[in-house]
Amino acid sequence: MVDQSASADATEHITISYAGFARPWAAWISHQLEQLGHGTTLLRWDPQADTALAEELSGLLEARGRLLIVLDDWYFRLGPKTQEEWTAALREAVPPHADRFAAVSVATQSLPATAALLRPADLRDLDAREARRRVLHRLGIQGTGRGVDESAPGAPRFPNDPPEVWNIPRRNNRFTGRDDVLEELHDKLAGSGPGAAPPLETRIALYGTSGVGKSQIAQEYAHRFGNDYDVVWWVSATHRGAAREQLAELAGRLGLPVGQELGDRIRAVHEALRIGRPYRRWLLVFDSADDMEQIEDLVPDGRGHVLITTLTRDWSGSGSAQEIEVLPFTRVESVAYARRRAARLTPVEANLLADAVQDLPLLLAQTAAWLDANPMPPKEYIELIRRGEPSLVGIRISSDYPMAFQTSWAITLNTLRERSPAAVELLKLFAFFAPDAIPVPMLAKARRGDLPEHLADLAAEPISWNTALRRLTESTAVRLDYQVSQDSDPAVETAQMHRLYHRFLRGDMTEDERDQMSATACRVLVTADPQNPTDTRCWELYAGLIPHLESAGVLDSPDPAVQQLLLNCIEYLKVRGEYRMGLRLCEQFISRWRTRTEPTHRTMLVLTHQHANMLRRMGRYREAEAIGSAVVDQLAAERDPSDADLLRAQDGLAGTLMALGSYEDAHRLFDAVWRAYTALLGPDAPRTLSSRHNLGAVFALLGRYEEALVTHREVLAFRERSLRARHHLTLNAGNAYARMLRLLGRYRDATSSQELNARLHLQVMGPHTPQTLRSEHDLALCLRRSGEVARAGELMADLVERSRRVHGPRHPETLMVRADYATFLREHGDLGQARDLAEDVAERYRALAGESHPYTIGTLGNTGLVRSEYGELAEALAIAERALAGMTGAMGADHPWTLGCALNAAAARSRVDDEEGAVELGRDILERAKTVVGDTHPLTLSAKTALAEDLRTLRRAQEAVKLEQEAIGQLSETLGAEHPHTLSARRRRRPYWDFEPQPV
Repeated sequence: MVDQSASADATEHITISYAGFARPWAAWISHQLEQLGHGTTLLRWDPQADTALAEELSGLLEARGRLLIVLDDWYFRLGPKTQEEWTAALREAVPPHADRFAAVSVATQSLPATAALLRPADLRDLDAREARRRVLHRLGIQGTGRGVDESAPGAPRFPNDPPEVWNIPRRNNRFTGRDDVLEELHDKLAGSGPGAAPPLETRIALYGTSGVGKSQIAQEYAHRFGNDYDVVWWVSATHRGAAREQLAELAGRLGLPVGQELGDRIRAVHEALRIGRPYRRWLLVFDSADDMEQIEDLVPDGRGHVLITTLTRDWSGSGSAQEIEVLPFTRVESVAYARRRAARLTPVEANLLADAVQDLPLLLAQTAAWLDANPMPPKEYIELIRRGEPSLVGIRISSDYPMAFQTSWAITLNTLRERSPAAVELLKLFAFFAPDAIPVPMLAKARRGDLPEHLADLAAEPISWNTALRRLTESTAVRLDYQVSQDSDPAVETAQMHRLYHRFLRGDMTEDERDQMSATACRVLVTADPQNPTDTRCWELYAGLIPHLESAGVLDSPDPAVQQLLLNCIEYLKVRGEYRMGLRLCEQFISRWRTRTEPTHRTMLVLTHQHANMLRRMGRYREAEAIGSAVVDQLAAERDPSDADLLRAQDGLAGTLMALGSYEDAHRLFDAVWRAYTALLGPDAPRTLSSRHNLGAVFALLGRYEEALVTHREVLAFRERSLRARHHLTLNAGNAYARMLRLLGRYRDATSSQELNARLHLQVMGPHTPQTLRSEHDLALCLRRSGEVARAGELMADLVERSRRVHGPRHPETLMVRADYATFLREHGDLGQARDLAEDVAERYRALAGESHPYTIGTLGNTGLVRSEYGELAEALAIAERALAGMTGAMGADHPWTLGCALNAAAARSRVDDEEGAVELGRDILERAKTVVGDTHPLTLSAKTALAEDLRTLRRAQEAVKLEQEAIGQLSETLGAEHPHTLSARRRRRPYWDFEPQPV
């Protein structure tokens, strides 16, 4: 049937009236009309409870142009207004102005019969093309026949097409009011409309007291304005570990080509959001981010939007986010909510209830829900709350909570206890798991002996179990989330409880009750522990356990099985690279048990060892050394030299000393540990081989390359025999062996070995693990030294980016890759980029390790080479001399690194016409190099070539020619006649030495 409404003028103005829930539809319709040349105004429908509905509808007629009403499930319920009021008001307002009123319906429930007066066009379950056609037809507007481009910048998405990526909790259909906060939030984040200025902020913190409704506002914002975005992602930020897991999960949903390493996936997400690819419009919500220090580094940069809910003002105080304070309901909102939640309340009773609970949304939800489910007269219930006597209903309450909360919750618990005692016991157990992700399936599947008998009986009977869960949801304190499943009756996946109730429940128990429930929760977690934290297949399980450790009381338990659970979780965090969370757990346990147990107790020793481990891996070397030294000193005074705890502590301390650049001290410890393990366990034992591998690493750092080569070759042979060739320990040994071949100048052998090693790493471990990155880094260095410059440059550039994403920009392994890429660019790439990169790396090493660390000194020397290329000869000389003096002091005059610094210093002297100084230094370098690395090592031959050039400048031609010919002959014989080093010597290009930091 053809619509009989008047034909619309091409420039007609249309006012679109909508309830807040239907804003996506209003925005989409507005965009469709404006693209056809029509002006529009969006007008949110918010009738006041004390204003006649007919008067409110008449007020709509004061708006400009025609009225298009977007009818949804909420439009007729706001106010709230009765169906009788609507019937009367529509009959009064619509017929006299039928030419101005039009409507569309997006309601999922049946509209009141009187809505027929508006003749709404039904838009439910349509695609964009048909929905657009029906809107235009209802308004009598001639369309163009083709749809509007939905992908155009600023174009709102069709409401039936959700954002591409979405994980927001389900919408609260009882959400009420808060329109001013939501509009303020939208204006700050997105601007106030088409053509508006850029958004004022991209990060907003919703701050307010517990129970004021911050999370509910964030959820409603995501639902109401979600169609403005391509990605809408929710992160529960109470616990850092869980927050990282949830943020990393976004990588897969964005289709990012990353591996399984958590840090890698998070950095990939950050980068994708920063550059706006694959999606430019995104919203991330960090809920319950009360500990800013633990969460701040997870918040992405970019032009998308971040919404934070928090109990503190830390985010706004630090300038990290703009603050919007969330206050309790207005009285109008309170009354409207209470009457919707408990329909039997009169306006007067709803007002009295709101006053009794001080308009706090959480308490209003609790009390209204109870009134809806129980027959007690509202005034009697309200009087109980006002009197503040929870003891009347048999509940013991802490005075830390508002009196209205105490009494209302006491009444709820008492009613629940009368109707379902088992549900109350289950609720108490819930309070000993993280409130935002209570693991219901884990409890349902717990061993019978892990649960108290009555709860074990409950879990064994699915009907009783589900009945108890349903009783809990009726109290409004608990919300259930169901598994995504094709089953008609999907299982509960998690339960959520507001933290205010969570804390109250724990505080309301007697000490004995708390101890019993804590022990139960710990037993459940111990049973769920897969007991294998280094197995990547178990990582998802450990990620699910960690948020519950503190709530369950794991950190306070003396039970050895529970303490082993904690140790396993910390080992998982170490292997996974979650050093900050691991450090926090270590510190929490140690602070609680330092005065309760001996420092040499096994658990305390392992935790202290892991504590130092985490500090070292975060670059906090001095703190790690202090902890490690104290433990070693105490154990050495009390234990036998072959004690396992002492050997573990000495091995950890040696690793820290190696990171600090104290290589001789590290060598002494590693050597002693290796010999002790050899005597105790034999030369082929895994611990012995690991210790021997560490000894080889420190040999290399000491410049004892031949000894390191022999050590790594023997470890590799042992591991190839005892493990498979593709085992990650075998691959690591092969990598170390190939590195030593390269450092000894055996470039061809090193490249051949490392090509295979890197290929196996990629096949076995994937491209994003730290060990694979190290293997490919060594391959890039091999390729460069072998003359395959193009391949080396391409691989090195890729590694710089991958290492930054896997480790972070300040991590020692990232600095190592960037240092080598800077020297590559200086010789083969962009000199300006090389300078910036070299200077940045040197400064970061100085900040990380101190002025006198060999890596700080060596990378400083690399900056001098760049200065020389720029013609800044005096500055280059000063840097070269400073590096030589520093490396001599740190490593001694005969270390290969010192000889390399000397080679560069001689070149710098020569360039400022100090040929005598260059020759004097050059002769010393040559003699020392022959002794340290041998007559035919590339460093020795570089020293010989450089000395020949300086002698030639001083007109000592005969000696110069002899040295030059010897060097070229030896280079041809060892590296080949066409090797870049040989060709450079023939062309009389001055040799240089690059400092290459080694992995520790």
